[in-house]
Amino acid sequence: SLEMSGEQLVQRMIAAETRIDSQRLRRGDLKEHEWPIFYEAVGRISECQLFIDDTPSITPMQLRTKARRLHAEHGLDLIMIDYLQLMYAERAQNNRVQEISEISRSLKGLARELDLPVVAASQLSRAVEQRQDKRPQLSDLRDSGSIEQDADVVIFIYRDEYYHPDTSDRPNIAEISVAKHRNGPTATVDLYWHGQLATFRNLQRQEITL
Repeated sequence: SLEMSGEQLVQRMIAAETRIDSQRLRRGDLKEHEWPIFYEAVGRISECQLFIDDTPSITPMQLRTKARRLHAEHGLDLIMIDYLQLMYAERAQNNRVQEISEISRSLKGLARELDLPVVAASQLSRAVEQRQDKRPQLSDLRDSGSIEQDADVVIFIYRDEYYHPDTSDRPNIAEISVAKHRNGPTATVDLYWHGQLATFRNLQRQEITL
């Protein structure tokens, strides 16, 4: 992760595992019955084959070198990057679009070399803010159209209450849109967003709007 420290990421994972409010976890404000739940979750996470690298301004070659080593020593099933625009190309360029294109191609090559998924979060352009309908589109991927071209799958998240907190009739509902799928169909599905736990879950029957 280039946006959050390893400590912050682990705090979020513990909140998701324990179902305890992240703010209370940060303060250590747990009830007596929650401490065993906390320790059990920490134990499960510590036993996972999970490697967090929060090196700032990492380049694709640095990432590739670290990924190759971890893959050889431990085996990797998945690489996640948060987020793509915080990476930098090997050679500084005046054109950020070309730089992001180079990074995108490098990540695609890494996925093929190690034969595993590389999931990269991406910023959106400010064009979203200027539209009445703020649901993201493929053209909104920031700095480069090559992200859309290189990706096998592009998934967007949209929450109406983020833009209309006082008037939205869909509180806590997140639209998960598969906008591109190279080898399959596209679709949109609704999930419940629990902000305090930073988790998504399937909707209960009473939460579904027909």
